[in-house]
Amino acid sequence: MIARLADRLRKDIMAELTRLLTDRSDPARSRVDTGPELAAGPGEIILAPRRFSLTTNNITYAVFGDAMRYWDFFPTGEAGWGQIPVWGFADIVESGVDGLEPGERIYGYFPIASQVRMRPERISATGFTDATPHRGELPPAYNQYSRVSADPAYDPQREAHEALYRPLFMTAFLLADFLADSDIFGARQLVISSASSKTASATAFCVGPGDVERVGLTSSANAGYVAGLGCYETVSRYDDVETLDAGVPTVYVDFSGNAGLRERIHRHFGDRLAYNCVVGATDNGGFGQGGDLPGPKPAFFFAPDQARKRHKDWGAEEFNRRYQEAEAAFLAHVDTADPPWVTVDVHTGFAGAQDVLADLAAKGGDPALGHVIEL
Repeated sequence: MIARLADRLRKDIMAELTRLLTDRSDPARSRVDTGPELAAGPGEIILAPRRFSLTTNNITYAVFGDAMRYWDFFPTGEAGWGQIPVWGFADIVESGVDGLEPGERIYGYFPIASQVRMRPERISATGFTDATPHRGELPPAYNQYSRVSADPAYDPQREAHEALYRPLFMTAFLLADFLADSDIFGARQLVISSASSKTASATAFCVGPGDVERVGLTSSANAGYVAGLGCYETVSRYDDVETLDAGVPTVYVDFSGNAGLRERIHRHFGDRLAYNCVVGATDNGGFGQGGDLPGPKPAFFFAPDQARKRHKDWGAEEFNRRYQEAEAAFLAHVDTADPPWVTVDVHTGFAGAQDVLADLAAKGGDPALGHVIEL
């Protein structure tokens, strides 16, 4: 029966390996590549990615692909071309591993491809680790895969929302926890750029109302949308940065990566800027240190580092409990938000993924839309 199921699954995917390769110097430029079908050897599985999200977070993976080694997870063997990683759901279509059978749905980190080979280890009722040799030197948080059958929060009817928000929410949860763990560096004002982005708004949600005022920095075009989210006490346009209160200790959370904006922030707040936390690069064209700036040196936030710290502080079971509780509260809020935080826009196939990536790289996309790709 398992063999017949595997045959049916294989007929449901392309007979050859199909990959979307991206120009490592230009995330807006991609091409479809084909090659021989993959096969599972002993100790290996073949998965077929089915549904995943594309957001400015994926553009960040490309922009920081060399510096943070995101290109190394799914090497292409072609100089200058990489596979942008995505988060979503895949089915096992062939298995050489006891306990992992064809047809099982898996959540995790995948290439934009019709097939991917993995070597599962540390297999449990909840998931496994991909121990493919080249991934051993990469951050372990990205090598963990979940079995949806063991996930109490999984709902197949809400899979598109999970594909869209789950990877972003992990970053938001860990970033908010990092800020809380640091007592927000003594700040009373938290200024968040690219406030309309999904990770930024989820971070503001996780920080929650309290002693620190959450200020959402955004464009004039997105100001109304950001105000409607309800997770910022103040919404300010980029043009109005210099009107923000520079007399209180402030932390800047930089999701935009725009060097010009960063310089304005540093010069406006001066020594009242307690910390500059660089998270992303939604503004693809401007990332850089911004020269010799007053105040603290920009520090890049790397979510896996905070995850490792909290696993050590709390233990894996408590970490998972806290994360799942926070994620459930966030998804429940998104489900019932009025006005809605996002409308899911479903695209089909590799051509759909190419179109979305090009749009995100060029324009940053529409914050009210969530792009989900189905292969």
